[in-house]
Amino acid sequence: MSPRAWAGFAAMSVVWGIPYLFIKVAVDGGMPPAFIAWVRVTLAAAILLTLAKRAGLLPSLRGKGRWLAVYAVVEIVIPFPLIAAGEQHVSSSLAAILIAAVPLFIALLAIRFDKEERETGRRLVGLVVGLVGVVVLMGIDVAGNSDELLGAAAILIAALGYAIGPMTLKRHLAALDPRATMGASLAIAAVVLTPFAALSPPQESPSAVVIISLLVLGIVCTALAFVIFGALIAEIGPGRALVITYVNPVVAVALGVIVLDERPGAGAIAGLLLIIAGSWLSTDGRLPPFLSRRRRPAGRSPLAHEGSGS
Repeated sequence: MSPRAWAGFAAMSVVWGIPYLFIKVAVDGGMPPAFIAWVRVTLAAAILLTLAKRAGLLPSLRGKGRWLAVYAVVEIVIPFPLIAAGEQHVSSSLAAILIAAVPLFIALLAIRFDKEERETGRRLVGLVVGLVGVVVLMGIDVAGNSDELLGAAAILIAALGYAIGPMTLKRHLAALDPRATMGASLAIAAVVLTPFAALSPPQESPSAVVIISLLVLGIVCTALAFVIFGALIAEIGPGRALVITYVNPVVAVALGVIVLDERPGAGAIAGLLLIIAGSWLSTDGRLPPFLSRRRRPAGRSPLAHEGSGS
């Protein structure tokens, strides 16, 4: 890969590995989940729509309003508040590990909705392995604590939304520039989330750390992330860009341990390894480009999750 591609890959591994840390800081600092999501998407929408307008991309959105709304709901409106709500009850490390199951949900949905991505052979084995990882994590680290079970369930529902989003994008919005698509989707999400944020405003003034967390979530983890990811796909293609899916949870777990002093249990570690292994196998067992010279067959465009930044 070129130096530019390496820089993009490294940047994405970080910017979509750190949201869970900053979400945890915000919720522990008294920010309601809907308010966190609203601030994040409003900031990101303003930035990306400005970029899209300057590039003359907004006219390309004509006639796509319905699918932009669908994408906004399943990829942003539902997952963003649910992840924050889940992190009120579980650690940021556990949240990141559960979100790593997104490729597994994509594989499950593909059985019904996407013939190109249906599981056979090694990919089917990967799907089973990854789902076993989710069961192990839930059964060992979460079982017996009703609050943690509810939090984990909320995050798994968010992961399902993150799986539906790329399938919607692939089928109906793939031809559009990501700055326009994401900017418009985030703007729609901001409008939908506004009444929910208004109904649950913060009960106390946010600290400086919480304000910084909200700014990082909106500017870095959402707006900047989508711009970098679009450039990365253009540089190396969606298949190679998908490798960040396996790096993000490792970054998130490391930050949770170092910054928040979290201590993932045996179930979390075993679940992380099984989920990553299953996701790797269920996406054809693709190796990072520096470990494999095998090229993807022409005409095949595997799903690349554009909202795993959570």
